Amino acid sequence: MFETLPDTATDFMAWTWADIEPYFADLLARKLDEASVESWLSDWTRLAELVQERFARLSLANTQDTRDEAAEARFHAFLSDIQPKAQKASHQLDERLLASGLEPAGFEIPLRNMRSDAALFREENLPLRVAEQKLGSEYNKIVGNQTIEWRGETKTLPQLGPLFETPDRPVRQELWQKMAGRVMQDRESLNALWQQLIENGRQQGANVGLENYRALRWRMLRRFEYTPEDCETFHRAIEEAVVPAASRIYARAREAEALDSLRPWDVRGDVYTFDFPAYAPFEDVAELEARSEVIFSQVDPQLGGYFSTMRQEGLLDLPNRPGKGPGGFCTTFANAKRPFIFMNAVGTGGDVRTMLHECGHAFHVFQNSRLPFIHQRRTTSEFNEVASMAMELLASPYIEEERGGFFAVEEAARYRRSHLEKIILFWPYMAVVDAF
Repeated sequence: MFETLPDTATDFMAWTWADIEPYFADLLARKLDEASVESWLSDWTRLAELVQERFARLSLANTQDTRDEAAEARFHAFLSDIQPKAQKASHQLDERLLASGLEPAGFEIPLRNMRSDAALFREENLPLRVAEQKLGSEYNKIVGNQTIEWRGETKTLPQLGPLFETPDRPVRQELWQKMAGRVMQDRESLNALWQQLIENGRQQGANVGLENYRALRWRMLRRFEYTPEDCETFHRAIEEAVVPAASRIYARAREAEALDSLRPWDVRGDVYTFDFPAYAPFEDVAELEARSEVIFSQVDPQLGGYFSTMRQEGLLDLPNRPGKGPGGFCTTFANAKRPFIFMNAVGTGGDVRTMLHECGHAFHVFQNSRLPFIHQRRTTSEFNEVASMAMELLASPYIEEERGGFFAVEEAARYRRSHLEKIILFWPYMAVVDAF
């Protein structure tokens, strides 16, 4: 019956659970042995790819325009009506494969993951996870609609990024205070979301019989190789070895502007020092795309080809705009075997770094989509960041304008130094957030 599944997720978007459920039922009822396991996994993969891509497309649309009530309704309907049932059915398939004792070639890690997932599964947590995701989309809506009036124009907070990179300190202070004031207007709403998330997580952990949400989340993220205690050891190592280096970077920034102390408007995002004069690496996202493709083609022609495919197939949503959700990410369209990059570019040097980073994720998607079964493509967040962080550095030799990149030679040298400093500055910030 699996030949009746649609070829594209677009044709799957309107399917109800009544349409989908028979395919899960077929997999649960079908004979499973050494002769049939690969075809069984292939059919499961086809079904899971469609379900996952539908989720990814609905979530993306909801984030691309947080003011689109119809997009939000479609996403929330999927979360309520399809996802919990699909997760329960997938859990039953996990248990079926585990009970069979079969160990398909190349399935050592997926089987380990399935054993862990099966031990954590509780049906009463499914509605809690739906609520958790809806709270996340509410956060995006709140933050994506934050704007201020600046010099007679309405600006989103990301659009103020280039203006914030001015050596005029009084202007930075005024701008920071206006931005902080706007964020504070949403303080009660965001705090209420946070409190709901805390209670939600505690209940999920309690339902599994674990002492707290961290213990549950740790296993959900498949952190088998290290423990929370290892992280605490890492925090101490950062404090001892990295904080002194970060302090020297901050001291140089303070001395460069002849300041007695650094204030919030003297660092970007509470972390990074400014690098004056500010960069203006591209005029618009068309130029950002074009120069990025040249860079990736020099890193490796295959990577340039991947990026060209993304441009041609409309797999990039780069510019900031009112109502667009915050941040940047790369998501996966599992059935199409394609990545999609979402970001909020406004013309800064930071946008170049974000583009290189997210394309590292995208190229990883192109590569691991070649694996035959979807279960083999599920990598942990730690390993996913290897591809993205590495791409920032692998692309670094090609960022000069004379090589088709973004910066003059002197700017490129300054950008590289600043990039390495940002890596150092990030570590203490990361440890503080992780400890929290």
